Amino acid sequence: MELILSSEEEKFRDEVREFVSTEVSEEIRRKTMTGFRLDKEDHESWQKKLYAKGWMAPGWPVEHGGTGWTPMQKHIFEEECAAAGAPPVIAFGVTMVAPVIMAFGNQEQKDYYLPRILRSDDWWCQGYSEPGSGSDLASLRTKAVLNGDHYIVNGQKTWTTMAQHANLMFCLVRTSDEGKRQEGISFLLIDMEQPGVTVQPIKTIDGSVEINNVFLEDVKVPVGNRIGEENKGWTYAKYLLGHERTSIAAVGRSKAQLKRLKTIASAEEQDGKSLIDDPTFREKIADIEISLLALESLVLRVLSDESAGKGPGPEASFLKIRGTEVQQGITELLIEAIGNYAHPFVPESMETGWNEDPIGPEYAASIAPHYFNWRKASIYGGSNEIQKNIIAKAVLGF
Repeated sequence: MELILSSEEEKFRDEVREFVSTEVSEEIRRKTMTGFRLDKEDHESWQKKLYAKGWMAPGWPVEHGGTGWTPMQKHIFEEECAAAGAPPVIAFGVTMVAPVIMAFGNQEQKDYYLPRILRSDDWWCQGYSEPGSGSDLASLRTKAVLNGDHYIVNGQKTWTTMAQHANLMFCLVRTSDEGKRQEGISFLLIDMEQPGVTVQPIKTIDGSVEINNVFLEDVKVPVGNRIGEENKGWTYAKYLLGHERTSIAAVGRSKAQLKRLKTIASAEEQDGKSLIDDPTFREKIADIEISLLALESLVLRVLSDESAGKGPGPEASFLKIRGTEVQQGITELLIEAIGNYAHPFVPESMETGWNEDPIGPEYAASIAPHYFNWRKASIYGGSNEIQKNIIAKAVLGF
């Protein structure tokens, strides 16, 4: 598939390209392009630049601060940001909770939270999964009991990404044990900086601490922090997950990683040849590139539907499955490309300030951690097995 841009789209692409080349610092660009860890300040500094430009939320309606871009402009923007090494916008606020607030929140909640999300005044995290309640999210046990004008919340959330930085959490809680499990869940916005909230980091196999346990002990949440109706949170959660799964596809970032793979595979070996000369490896690259192009075509269709006012449907599950499979496939080929240099895994080498000589080529240090980290991509946002069940029911009628 070859995208043919109109003259207006080419002009827009050049504007985006000029902006990102000027505004993304060299340090952040290097971190992003080589796979090194970005800190909270890296993300916030870039997001504030996007806000100042008016480009923070391309997917939002114009009346709430969106750009009014066409589907193709949104796609161009994502591609140019990824190609230039711009950090991804943290999704929890802009892509996940904001659409729920727009669709189901009251006017006071919209007026307060949406401008703060645009300005990056708040750092959000997602309180969905619990020990024993991940793919079977309806079995969650974190309980919220109404006490006057507050809920008293007790329970535990786990795998909570970036909770160590967050001051707010959108959280699913059980407010009723009657009827179907899905009908007793409510959607609350919880202040993470109040008494009773404890964050416990979980170290992952790639050496990072981006996920956490969050313990909630007699946490007071005003009724005004409930989105929509009590016991209707399951509906809002499904709506949010549709937006999350759409964004997980991340075509632009996969394209940037594919370009990196080709560069590494083209490096000459001692015998004067390169891995890209191997027909078998070339075929593997071609297979993953074909899958990525097909994914890109579907993303453009979904963006077009969203611009017409249609929310994410079962196609979001297709995007989630294929997007994560492509991402994992690229990391597997990167590991194959660097060969034995993938084995000396030094987690500390991913941190800013590490100044020891790398083992092997400089780019090798981050590839093994990147591979380990992306093993989870097919699980979060609803495991790929669950997405196949959704497709079977919603599309195939099983």
